[in-house]
Amino acid sequence: MPHTTDNALGAAVTDAPPPFELLPGAGRSPVLLHVPHSARDIPEDVRTGIVLDDGELARELDHITDAHTAEIAEAAAGRAGVRPWRFVNRLSRLVVDPERFPDEREEMRAVGMGAVYTRTTHGAVLRPEGVDPEPLVERYFRPYARAMTRAVADRLAAAGRAVIIDVHSYPSRRLPYELHGEGPRPAVCLGTDSFHTSPGLLSAAREAFGETELDSPFSGTYVPLEFYRKDSRVEALMVEIRRDTYMTEPGGPAGPGLERLAAALARLVDAVSR
Repeated sequence: MPHTTDNALGAAVTDAPPPFELLPGAGRSPVLLHVPHSARDIPEDVRTGIVLDDGELARELDHITDAHTAEIAEAAAGRAGVRPWRFVNRLSRLVVDPERFPDEREEMRAVGMGAVYTRTTHGAVLRPEGVDPEPLVERYFRPYARAMTRAVADRLAAAGRAVIIDVHSYPSRRLPYELHGEGPRPAVCLGTDSFHTSPGLLSAAREAFGETELDSPFSGTYVPLEFYRKDSRVEALMVEIRRDTYMTEPGGPAGPGLERLAAALARLVDAVSR
């Protein structure tokens, strides 16, 4: 067992937590619920490279973490008629953000949020200027990407198609790091891709969730690069849930809205599993 210590972060800082986990679903399910930003855990040696004190880091984790999204995905999986697979990041996105593609990094680097963050949600220094991201990319980012690629390939082999549903959340009020946050902030934002988001998948999501907007305040989907814009059998949709609909912001407990959203996500899973 890894050594675990409690601290002021509101979560455990562990010596060697598992970096990610693939949780099995039904063998015939094409659906992979991807939960990349729900965790708060930071390995101790990674924590030493972050310049925030414990109180500052706890507040940053409150803002940057998609709190309770792993629980939403878990509850949805339990409700679904055909149990989906789940790929869950067990480390904070402050370790690495597994959803940064090479062609995205330049834009996000403008606010210090490439694959390895150097700035906080409010623009404060998170890591020292000029820090080399490569050790963290090699240790965490690339293994994650390889494992997600295998998970999608396995769904293609088993079901003939794969449907990646990214489960995220976002704050009710725009944070300074948001580059495109001036638009609507609906109860559920659906992030789409012109190649990987089919009309049927989008229609099923709208029916399942009700009040939605497309690509506002966040846009796009996550697809491993091996399949990105190459394999139309891989469908993808990002589900961004506004946090005040299911929890106390910025980093508080979940409320009754969690079960309602899990039921909606289960309806989406069932619709695309058929």
